[in-house]
Amino acid sequence: QVQLVEAGGGVVQAGGSLRLSCALSGSTFGSAAMGWFRQAPGKGREFVASISWSGRRPSYLDSVKGRFTISTDSAKNTVYLQMNSLKPEDTAVYYCNTGAYRSGDYYPSNYWGQGTQVTVSS
Repeated sequence: QVQLVEAGGGVVQAGGSLRLSCALSGSTFGSAAMGWFRQAPGKGREFVASISWSGRRPSYLDSVKGRFTISTDSAKNTVYLQMNSLKPEDTAVYYCNTGAYRSGDYYPSNYWGQGTQVTVSS
């Protein structure tokens, strides 16, 4: 069984920053990469960023490039999402996920955290 626990969400003004964390525990075998997704009210879940556990191959949604940074701490089995220059359109519930890369693309597994709310006010 895999457990993912997100933390770090909150309310911030536009232009502000937040740092999300996701701790992975349980059966981590086969988890080659980690990803962050988000779901805004009334919308589907969308990919935000992904990275391999070695810290290589970070990938980002175009609209967050240059503002968000994904990173890992293998010793702590934790992945982070540093979010700077936040915009109201970044408001969503953010979820972390385990997955793998195939042919350069990130494929999520069925394991998801409970989500953490990020609200950006204008």
